[in-house]
Amino acid sequence: MINPTNRIKFPSVHALPPHAWFAVSAVFHYLGPSFAVLLFPAAGPLGTAFLRVASAAAVFAPVTRPRRSFARADIATRRLLIVLGLTLAAMNTSFYLALERLPMSLVAAMEFTGTIGLALYGLRTRRNLAALALTVAGVFLLIGPAWSGNLPGLAWSALNAALFTLYVVLGHRAAQSGAAGGIERLGAAMAVAALALLPLGIATARTLLESPVLVAAGIGVGICSSVIPYICDQLAMARLPRASFALLLAMLPATATVVAVIVLAQIPGPADLGGIALVMGGIALHRPAR
Repeated sequence: MINPTNRIKFPSVHALPPHAWFAVSAVFHYLGPSFAVLLFPAAGPLGTAFLRVASAAAVFAPVTRPRRSFARADIATRRLLIVLGLTLAAMNTSFYLALERLPMSLVAAMEFTGTIGLALYGLRTRRNLAALALTVAGVFLLIGPAWSGNLPGLAWSALNAALFTLYVVLGHRAAQSGAAGGIERLGAAMAVAALALLPLGIATARTLLESPVLVAAGIGVGICSSVIPYICDQLAMARLPRASFALLLAMLPATATVVAVIVLAQIPGPADLGGIALVMGGIALHRPAR
């Protein structure tokens, strides 16, 4: 186990309510990826994914000391860190490959079908069944005729949704030891993710190194996408019951839509707004198992 006496100290963590940490996470969860989309013409989605994860791992490393975390962890914790790291690597890659082909509001909405399906699996109630039905109806409304033929984009988005569900489950497990311990574990998992994506980095290193501005932009994307929101997630998860955290997730489709309008000029139509409302309703309605 990680020694509690050597964990990072965050004296002002409890000065803000956990809902405030979640609100910060909700903004940056899609603000960073929207900036990443602007990097696609230069670095591509795979190169951008590597930049995001590698820069986040580099920011975490001096504070969380991944090597020390692995050395002091028991076998079960090491397994958790490795699986969480691989999940982060695959989730970020599939997320960007989906964003290359689909609007952010659709990709964000699809992320929650898995979490609500998980809630229905753990707590088989009519309420959760209705929540899943609302969410699926909203996703189908968002897909519509415009995106129904984009099978590669929908496939990557579906994979991202499955991995996002796994991230929520593993993130709660990592946060069970408290916010500081959760952030230490997150830093170790991010180091695993960076190593997993290293082949992508090697493949795109020549292009990236030729442009210091591109590298700096990638670091900014990593901080906005994987440092700020993930830390805030841990600070919120450590103090919120899973049911409360699941209810707050209803904010994210709306946040994604607003950010996409401001940064990417992806203007939703009436059908899109209706689909987003259905997804948000499904997220708010569902209740996860204890």
